[in-house]
Amino acid sequence: MKWNFISRQTLLTLCLLAALPLQAAEKSVLSLDQALQAAFANNPDLAVAQGGLGVAQGEREQAGLIPNPELAWEAEDTRRDSRTTTVTLSQTLELGGKRGARVEVASQGQALAQVQLERQRNTLRAEVIGAYQGALRAQQREHLAGQSQALAERGLRVAQGRINAGKASPIEASRAQVFLAEVQLERRRAADERASAYQRLAELTGAAYAAFERLEEATEPAPAVPETLALLERLNETADLRLAQLQIDQGDAALGLEQRRRIPDLTVSIGSQYSATDRERVNVLGLSMPLPLFDRNQGNVLAASRRADQARDLRNAAELRLRTELRQALDQWRTAEQALVSFDQVILPSAQRAVDAASRGFEAGKFNFLDVLDAQRTLISARDQYLQTATQLTEARVRVERVFGDLSAWVPAV
Repeated sequence: MKWNFISRQTLLTLCLLAALPLQAAEKSVLSLDQALQAAFANNPDLAVAQGGLGVAQGEREQAGLIPNPELAWEAEDTRRDSRTTTVTLSQTLELGGKRGARVEVASQGQALAQVQLERQRNTLRAEVIGAYQGALRAQQREHLAGQSQALAERGLRVAQGRINAGKASPIEASRAQVFLAEVQLERRRAADERASAYQRLAELTGAAYAAFERLEEATEPAPAVPETLALLERLNETADLRLAQLQIDQGDAALGLEQRRRIPDLTVSIGSQYSATDRERVNVLGLSMPLPLFDRNQGNVLAASRRADQARDLRNAAELRLRTELRQALDQWRTAEQALVSFDQVILPSAQRAVDAASRGFEAGKFNFLDVLDAQRTLISARDQYLQTATQLTEARVRVERVFGDLSAWVPAV
């Protein structure tokens, strides 16, 4: 009975130990949603943008404070018996609505910080999607390079078999070996590209190195190309143009503040004066105000006015740039999507059939090995062009989502 108990415990332990590698393997697979969540939680650039909210809040709080009162002590004559001492308390009264204008400028700064954070999130989301899709393409390229190597190795075996049977020239084996060496070199390059792409993705998620071993293939269909006019009509709602408009509003508020600063402030003073000679204390009351004879803040008003005009020009330039880039990106997206359909339905299946037919024909002695090599190179080139087209589609999508964020929240796809 004791032996049975030990055996069951041992069996249970072995089962648990056998499950650990499976769990580790599951954890080493990274999905796009996991990459986005990690980036939003750990990306340092996003943390900087989030910190800007606290900065803007502090500036808004400071803008609403009134000036501190000033306490002064003054002595006339250093001799004790004839000294006159004065103690005054002064308070500056801001005139012309300066405090309200400061608050308005700071409030615009808060709104700016919020939209800047939104734009940074959109940028980060687009960069993560682009890096993830790029790493996925690199992963696929490495996988296809392995298939190409297997294809080249098969061709070499067939060539060796025909040479051994006296049905082919030894030069066929040399050609097959050269082709195999080229494919092996390409596979090593693909592995290096995949490692670099993994590292780039890990950097965006805030990690020092790629802790995952592979990426999860997308199970949902890729989003369709949105309608161009539908996006252009809502371009003013994007974070980029809202940010540009807020910069105009802040410039106008800053101009209003500088205009109000032309009005001098009034300082009210109350105090007490004691004369040691007369042994008498008297109350002191004072009013003071700068005379705006020379400095009427005209330079700052002019600078603020020019900055406000500059903000309007920057907003118009940003809208023109976004409209142009959006049209180009959507055209590139649409062209790449149509090309991928051609690759999936026509080009890749035809290239694969050509390889199979050439290989069977070479084995049967109907074709020479150059026909096989040509078919294999055509297939490998088609696969490479397919991946390049997929990369172009991803680049176009990223350019659009960098501006709009998640497109599913904007307009329905067509």
